Order: sequence, then C-alpha cells, then structure tokens
Amino acid sequence: MAKLILVPTPVGNLEDMTFRAVRLLKEVDVILAEDTRTSMILLKHYDIRNRLQSYHKFNEHRQTEKIVERIRGGENVALISDAGTPSVSDPGFLLVRECVRQGVEVECLPGATAFVPALAVSGLPNDRFCFEGFLPLKKGRQTRLRALATEERSMVFYESPLRLLKTLTRLSETFGEDRPVSVSRELSKRFEETVRGTFKDLLHHFSVNEPRGEFVIVVAGLEK
Repeated sequence: MAKLILVPTPVGNLEDMTFRAVRLLKEVDVILAEDTRTSMILLKHYDIRNRLQSYHKFNEHRQTEKIVERIRGGENVALISDAGTPSVSDPGFLLVRECVRQGVEVECLPGATAFVPALAVSGLPNDRFCFEGFLPLKKGRQTRLRALATEERSMVFYESPLRLLKTLTRLSETFGEDRPVSVSRELSKRFEETVRGTFKDLLHHFSVNEPRGEFVIVVAGLEK
C-alpha cells in the first residue's frame, strides 16, 4: 500500500541529510515542499530530479484531501519542509491527521530538527522539557505566557531575528530577568552560536549585537 513519508531536511548544513532520506526522495512519486524554490537547492545538491509540488500553510486546507486520495490511489508521497521535520512548527499536521483518519499509512524518518541540538548544548535540564515552538504573534500570546509562568520543565521556543528582542523582553517579564536562558542561532551552519546567561544578560547581548539567523530559545523551568 502507498503511504505518506515525512522526510526531515537540514536546518542549515546540507550534509545533514541521511542516505535513506535521499534514496526515498528519489523513489517516491511526488515530493510535497513548503517552498519549492528553497527545496530545489537541496534536491539539486543530491541530484534528486523527482516531481515537486507546493504544499504550505496557504494551500494545505484545500490540497489535503486531494493528496490523500492520490495516496489511496497508489502514489507514494514524501513531504518536506524548508528545514527540519515536517509538521513540527511546519505544515504537515493536517495531512497526517487526514491520512490517519482514512487509514493511510504514515512514516516519519528520523533526522534534522532545530530544537534538539539547542536543548542539548543549553546546559539547562533536558531530562524533561516542553516544546512551545513559535508563540502566538498577537492574540493568545499573553495567555500562553501566563500559563507557562509556573512551568517546572525547561521550555523551548522558536523565534525569528526580527522578533527576538521583543520575545526575550516578554519572556523576561513573565519569568523574571534572572531566569537562566540559552539562545542558539544558525544551528549546523558556519556561524553557529549559543549564548547563555540570564534574560538580563541576553537582552543586553542582543541589544548590542544585531540578531541574525533563526533562533531557538531554551528557558529554565521554575525551581521548586
């Protein structure tokens, strides 16, 4: 039976693809990509000449049912995002949910994701943690932060360079300026960097050093 295959792609360094991922991307009937222009760089690097189709947050609602029907009709479909594992802070959840609902097999390959290396090098407790991804931009942000105020596990957030200082400020107001925090950027790339300290330390650092790249923020949980 045909199936949906979630294929993680590198978060920065193109060498982080697995042999299995490359093989499957060459074998499937079609590859769904968040941004075909971004994905073409990766596919050309590995000489993958398969059929490519756009699947992103602006068309996933209307495309999902059609894609499931194609899988049920016998096509093997791979889903990739611009970076990392599909459906984790990226398009894919709706498609996976519909496949599960209709009894279509879903397989996810192990591979690159941004939050695991950031958590591992943070120096903060990582035996238990909660992944929050991107906070709501406006509606619901304060409600979510208030709910996390008493969280005892380490917390992981994603953020863009344009919103980093604003988000660090809001987190500092919620958790206190002396709460330990680690911020990683450009993971697996040439200028990979992790800055550790308190919110007060990091707000000063990124006020002096312009934020560049994509960021993973790891915040220590509330001490008992």
